[in-house]
Amino acid sequence: MKNSFSDSYKAAGVDVTAGYESVRLMRDDVKRTEIKGVLSGIGGFGGLFQPDLSGMKEPVLVSGTDGVGTKIKLAFLLDKHDTIGIDAVAMCVNDIICCGAKPLFFLDYIACGKNYPEKTASIVKGVAEGCIQAGCALIGGETAEHPGLMPENEYDLAGYCTGIVDREKIIDGKDMKPGDIVIGLASSGVHSNGFSLVRKIFDINSVETLSKRLDNGRSLGETLLEPTKIYVKPVLKLMEKIKVKGVSHVTGGGFYENIPRSIPDGLTARITKGSYEVPYIFKLMQQTGGISEHDMYNTFNMGIGMTVIVDKDDANEAVKLLCGEGTDAYCIGEIVSGSEGIIIV
Repeated sequence: MKNSFSDSYKAAGVDVTAGYESVRLMRDDVKRTEIKGVLSGIGGFGGLFQPDLSGMKEPVLVSGTDGVGTKIKLAFLLDKHDTIGIDAVAMCVNDIICCGAKPLFFLDYIACGKNYPEKTASIVKGVAEGCIQAGCALIGGETAEHPGLMPENEYDLAGYCTGIVDREKIIDGKDMKPGDIVIGLASSGVHSNGFSLVRKIFDINSVETLSKRLDNGRSLGETLLEPTKIYVKPVLKLMEKIKVKGVSHVTGGGFYENIPRSIPDGLTARITKGSYEVPYIFKLMQQTGGISEHDMYNTFNMGIGMTVIVDKDDANEAVKLLCGEGTDAYCIGEIVSGSEGIIIV
C-alpha cells in the first residue's frame, strides 16, 4: 500500500492513508484475541475461521449483531474511547449465549466523520478487550469515513459475532415448568440501553454535567460509561455443570420485554422485588427523572443484566457456581403458570 494515496479523495474528506495507519496501530490488540481456529490476520477481504467440530453431533451456527446506541455520546463528551468497544462486543455475545452458543469470532464496523488513527485504535482496543472477555477472536472489521454525513469528531460503532452450539444442547425453554427458579446475574450498571432516556434525565450535554460527583464515590460519567458486563464464560461454565432451561439478556425493554422471551407460552416469571439490591444509579435516575417504577423495569436492567432459569433443586448450586466465576447472582423469582409472561411483585 506504499503507493496508495489520493490527493483528490483527501480533498473531499477521505484520507485512505489514515485507514492504513489505523490498521497498523490496532494490530497488536487484534493479535491478543487470537484463538484456535483463526486462519487469517486483519487486512484481508474476509476473516477466516476454522471451527473445531469434534464432539458435536449437529453443529449449529448462531449469529448476532448490534450497536452501542446513544451511550456513544458520552464517549464523545468525555473523549474516552477505549471501553465503548467492550459494549459493542457484549451486546452481541450476550445475545447468542442465550441459546447456548459459544462465541467464535467477532467483526466490528466503525463509521466516522473523520478517521483519526489513534482514536480508531483506541476504539478497537476496547473491542479486543471485549473479545478476550468473551473468549472469541476479532478476525476483521471496517472503518469508513463519512465526511458530510456526521461531524468529524463523531463516529458510530456496531458489531457482528458468530458462535456455535450442538443442536441437542440448544436452550429453547421446552423443559421449563412451574417451580423452576429465575436467577439474576448482576449487571455492571446501566450497560448500553436506555441512554436516550438517561441523557434526558440528567440533561447530559457537557463534560461539566458528567463530572458531577455522586454518592457512590464516582462521577456521573464514570458510572454511566462503565462497560456492559460480558456473561459468556460464567454462563458457559454453568451450562457444563447444570441444566439451564432458559436464558435472557436484559437489554432495551428491561425486564418486561426480555425475560418473557425465554419462557414458553402458558408460563410466567414471577419476579420478587427486594430479592436483590437495586444499584444506586437506578434509584438516582428514578428519583431525578420522576420515572414510574413500571417504566424503570420496562427500560433498564435494574441491576440484572442476564437471567437464567434452572430447576428448583439446582438453584443454590447454580448461584454458588456463578458467584465462584466472579458474577454476583441471586434467586430473584420463580416460574408459575399464567399467560402474563412476567409479573413483578
